[in-house]
Amino acid sequence: MSRPDPGLALAADTPIPRDADGPVFAEPWQAQAFALVVALQAQGVFTAAEWAQALGAEIREAVAAGGCRDGSDYYERWCEALEHLLIAKGLASHDGVDALAASWARAAEATPHGQPIRLENDPLRG
Repeated sequence: MSRPDPGLALAADTPIPRDADGPVFAEPWQAQAFALVVALQAQGVFTAAEWAQALGAEIREAVAAGGCRDGSDYYERWCEALEHLLIAKGLASHDGVDALAASWARAAEATPHGQPIRLENDPLRG
């Protein structure tokens, strides 16, 4: 017996850029962000309704602030919604997210061109 694909359940409740073959990702990080949300939802960290509410709020806020109306920033809103939902559930903090983002930025700057960026490359990481 096969297990249902959680991505299909998520896709049914969440408007995502897609074509006839399924979700469309312009960059690998978008697919990773999508997969992270699917996995967290499948593990019961949040429900489809909670996710739809969080994502919808981020999109409405971005549009109200003059953000993209063409959907080109969709996965940025996706990441913002995930961050805020995890903070609201006490699974992350603003400071923790900011510190990790800074660490990734330092790691990227310290990584030679063509090499994979790894947190271990952050010169300030202890």
